[in-house]
Amino acid sequence: MVDNDLTELDLRDKDEQATIRRPTASGPPQVVTHAAHAAPAHASHAPIAPAAPVAHAATAPKPAKAAAAEEADASLIAIESPMVGTFYSSAGPDKPAFVSVGTSINAESVVCLIEAMKIFNEIQAEQSGTIVKVLVQSGQAVEFGQKLFLVRPA
Repeated sequence: MVDNDLTELDLRDKDEQATIRRPTASGPPQVVTHAAHAAPAHASHAPIAPAAPVAHAATAPKPAKAAAAEEADASLIAIESPMVGTFYSSAGPDKPAFVSVGTSINAESVVCLIEAMKIFNEIQAEQSGTIVKVLVQSGQAVEFGQKLFLVRPA
C-alpha cells in the first residue's frame, strides 16, 4: 500500500466485502470484512463506505521516458531468486561483489548468495550475458521468484 500510495483498499464481490485501511498516526491498520447482503458479523463495525476511486498505474498514461525504458527492459532477462532468504552481493562485508552493472556472466557464474535457515546458497546466473541492473541491495530480504538482476542476453 505504501509503494502505491494507497490509504484504503476496498474489495467486493457478490457475497463478501473486505476493506483494508493503512495505519495512521492515531492507530494500527484496520481490516474489516463482512457479507455484502448481511449485517456485519460484529456490531462494533460501522458500515463501510465505498473507497474513493484509485487511479491504476496500468490505466494511467505513461511518460515518454518511462515507455522507452520499458521497451528497452523488454529485451532483458531477469535472474530470479530460487528461494526465500536474505540476499548478499558478496561473500563477506570486506569482499567485492560477485557481479555489478557491466559484468559479463555465463550460466555457471555465481551472481550472489542467498541465506536461508543459516545456510548460504550460491546462486548461479543460469544464462549468459551482461548485468544491466541490480534490483536488490545486499542484506535485503527476498522472496521466491523475486527479480534480483536484469541481464542483456549474449
